[in-house]
Order: sequence, then C-alpha cells, then structure tokens
Amino acid sequence: MSGRDDRSAGAAPGKPGVPTVAVVVVAAGRGTRAMRPDDNTPKQFVPIAGRAVIAKTLAGFSAHPRVARTLAVIHRDDGGVFADAVAGIEGLDTPEPGGATRQISVLAGLERLARDNPPDLVLIHDGVRPFCSAAVVDRVIDALGSADGALAALPVADTMKRVDDRGRIVDTVPRTALWAAQTPQGFRFPAILEAHRRAAAAGKTELTDDAAVAEWAGLEVVVVNGDSANVKITTADDLSKADAKLTLERWLALADVRVGTGFDVHVFGPGSFVTLGGIEIPHTHGLVGHSDADVVLHALTDALLGTIGDGDIGQHFPPSDPKWRGAASSLFLEDAVRRIRERGGEIAQLDATVVCEVPRIGPHRDAMRARIAEVAGIALDRVGIKATTSEGLGFTGRREGIVAMATATVRLPLGR
Repeated sequence: MSGRDDRSAGAAPGKPGVPTVAVVVVAAGRGTRAMRPDDNTPKQFVPIAGRAVIAKTLAGFSAHPRVARTLAVIHRDDGGVFADAVAGIEGLDTPEPGGATRQISVLAGLERLARDNPPDLVLIHDGVRPFCSAAVVDRVIDALGSADGALAALPVADTMKRVDDRGRIVDTVPRTALWAAQTPQGFRFPAILEAHRRAAAAGKTELTDDAAVAEWAGLEVVVVNGDSANVKITTADDLSKADAKLTLERWLALADVRVGTGFDVHVFGPGSFVTLGGIEIPHTHGLVGHSDADVVLHALTDALLGTIGDGDIGQHFPPSDPKWRGAASSLFLEDAVRRIRERGGEIAQLDATVVCEVPRIGPHRDAMRARIAEVAGIALDRVGIKATTSEGLGFTGRREGIVAMATATVRLPLGR
C-alpha cells in the first residue's frame, strides 16, 4: 500500500496545500454495439442533442473548478473528428493516442501526465459517461484525502443470481455488500501510475477497471456514492435515450418563449431571376433592392430581431452603406441567428408566407426551406414556407412586386 499524508482534497487547483487534479477521459474504443446500421461512427462521437457524446463529457470536467487539466485519450485515427467535436471547449490538453485495450489507453494517458507536470490526483473517466455531475466529482476528490483510490458506485438494489452455462440458477448472491462501479475513479497519481506500470509489466490484461488495477497492486480503494444518472452509453438505444434526455433538458431550460414578426416588399425591375429564401428562381424580371432583395430572408431576419428587441434589418445593415450593395441576404439572417445564440437562445420555428402572382413558388418551396434551415442551423421540419396570390388585387396582383411576411419563434433562458 502506498503511503498517505493528511492533506485534504481542496477546492481549487494550484493553491498552496491544495492538490492538483487532472482528469484522463478514455475514448479510444470503437463502440461497435452502439453503431447504427447505416453509420459506423464510434459512439463517443455520435451527437446527442446536437453535440458529440465526448464533448458533453469533456465539457463537464473542463468547467469543474477543482480540475486543473483534462486529457482525452483517443484512437489515433480520430484526431480530426475529435477536433471538430470539442471545438469551443476551453482548457483541454492535446489528446493522447490510445491503444488496443482500455488498460493500455489509460496507461498512455497516465504516462503523458507524468511527462508534463504530473498532478497530485488523477480521475479516470469513461468518455461515454456524459452525465457525471460536479457533485460526484467532488465526492471522489474528497475521498482521496484519506485513501489511495476512490470510485463512484451505486449499491446494488436488485436480487443477484449466479447461473451456470445453461442459464440455470445455482445460487442467490447476497447483495448487502455489492456495489456497481461507475467512473470517475480517482487515485493518488504516483500510486496508480506505478500500479498500471506493474500490471502492464506482469501481463495482467484481464483487469476490467482502474480500481481493479489498484486492488491488484495492493492499494486501498474506497467507494463513494455515485449517481443513477451517470450512465455509460453502450448501445444504440442508450444513445437514443441520452439524446432525448438532453434535448428535453435543453428545451425546458429555455422557458422564455418569444414570437417576432417581419414584413418586406420589393418591386420588380430588370433581371432574369429573383432570389427568394436564398434560392435563385428564373423569372422575366428581377427584384430591386440594395442587397439581393430577398424579401423572404429580409422578413425572417426582422422577425428574429423582433424576438430580442434588437432593431431591424435596416438598422444593422443600412442601405446607405455601399458595402451591402448586392450582398447575399443570407448574411443578414446569419447575423440575426448569431444574436439569438449569443443570448443563449434557440430558434424553435421559422415560418414565411410569400404573396405574389409570379413566379410560382411551389416548385422551389423545398429548396427554400432547406436553405433557410441550413443558414439558421435548425431542422428542416422547423421551417415553413407558404405561398399565395392576392387574387389580382393591389400591386402584387398587378405583378409589380413581391411581399413576404414572416414569424419567428425563439426560446431564451429566463432573465436573458
């Protein structure tokens, strides 16, 4: 057993008397059980609620105030997909290539930490456990003040049966002392590094987790209460459940629902096409405007700006400014989307009605919806495009121009 001292696990890294904490997140596997029939993406890179599983996992540790370093161990072929997945997460170490087994990958991560300012404590966590709470992390760190190792775990609640190779029950196992192991599993860094090195040298490859490696090496390991939500994603069904859970949580957190409207008109002029919803539609005339005169995107932009009380398209992109002459109106819509997202908001729905006699909108409706969905970063079924005529009445009836009316529904965090 390794020696222990009396220092307690503190509240912030880098302070005198407070041990530094690093996290090794193991994500080098292929995850074949969770792969979908038409998609061979490893499960750690499959999106849940719009973001890769591994990104959700790493973001939680990176944001924890007691964690000084967060290192992912990944498959050597996954560098590109990893970089895309974790874009925007601050404080991550450059990932370390893993090996053919979890044990090899963990040792690779530990050796990396040992080469570069080794920490006092290390937590080892499964990359496909994206729901680990800060409270669980704290409990594991705190337990290392008086033990060589600690792991999150849950007491077994179900009756346990031992069966033979034919599935027949041969024994009922008392559950009073049984705990189901989770991660993170935390250790004094020098002790677990030495334990892994010894296990590798001894050819001990059958150890199923890091606590087993520590136990084999004679270290004292204790359990702390885990969390039933801290599940490991193993199958495709687990991925679907995780996606549904996160999506619901995200929408419930955005309880401030707002609706904005937009309206735009442009007159016909010389040209051979009109731009509507970001799509060029052949026509006998063009639309006159300082930009590309896309009435649909202009109306949608104003509708979005209205949800956050942020002026209108003319305020942000004045027609008196020559740099917007002939500009694609997708730039205006992208800017409005950015303003929504900067406030922590999500676009729930975009809907537009086009009023004109010509050209016919129906044949281009799906292309318009797809382009709007792409610019806004939302699902296709959250975009509606409708078209009607004015029955020959007014300037649209006289084929002098086109009108677009739009509605945007946005969800924002309360108080934002």
